[in-house]
Amino acid sequence: MEWLYVIGLILLGIGVIVIEIIFVPGTTVVGLLGFGLAIYGIFLGYNYFGNATGHFILGGSVVATFVILLLAFKTGAWDKFSLHETMLGRVNEEFKLDLKVGDEGEAISSMKPFGKAMFQNKEIEVRTNGEYVRESQKVRIIRIADNRIFVEPIT
Repeated sequence: MEWLYVIGLILLGIGVIVIEIIFVPGTTVVGLLGFGLAIYGIFLGYNYFGNATGHFILGGSVVATFVILLLAFKTGAWDKFSLHETMLGRVNEEFKLDLKVGDEGEAISSMKPFGKAMFQNKEIEVRTNGEYVRESQKVRIIRIADNRIFVEPIT
């Protein structure tokens, strides 16, 4: 029964490490959890079966981890889950020519400093220069730069 605990914890730890590297890069919490599970499984192996078998379990775990990672990268296992398309559009791209500085509209969401406003019956993503604008407040375009539309509240 002890073998099941040791092997199960080590395989679970290796699996979680592979998930961290391939599917959840950058989080480190998942990787640390997997590392901890594998280390605990190896510790139990030393505890239950002694040093000689513990060394064998440790070596086998390291080799198994590298082999599994190598196979995962060589076979392209993550390609099924990765995004292959690129978004080339930008925010408010289609509205740039219709709007000009001085146009007035109405905030349809609060702006802290980003939000949405209605201009010419079109919902546009806008931002302020740091001011808070509440929903339904009138706003005026003060600057348009690189498809970014800056507004100010009309008082």
